[in-house]
Amino acid sequence: VQLVESGGGLVQPGGSRRLSCAASGFTFSIYAMSWYRQAPGKERELVAGISSAGSRTNYADSVKGRFTISRDNAENTVYLQMNSLKPEDTAVYYCRGVVRRAIYWGKGTLVTVSS
Repeated sequence: VQLVESGGGLVQPGGSRRLSCAASGFTFSIYAMSWYRQAPGKERELVAGISSAGSRTNYADSVKGRFTISRDNAENTVYLQMNSLKPEDTAVYYCRGVVRRAIYWGKGTLVTVSS
């Protein structure tokens, strides 16, 4: 199982960014996926999750209405569209999958929200 995030970078407050997580090594379309983040000095926290078919999603209260999780099962990729970014969204963003009861993480991609 391999999860590879991309799309991080520096963005101004109020801006947008789309993160991608390319998955391989398992049957992507039958597993739920999620995005987590870890800010400096803080614990890793759930940002958003999506069901295997993409019909159900859930979000942390802090990102509801601003972030959207989606997936393309034909491309084995899960996305996180982030809008109206705030400085407090600065963190390393991780893709997570639970495959056959084992938890897998990507290496993360850093998003810095700053002017």
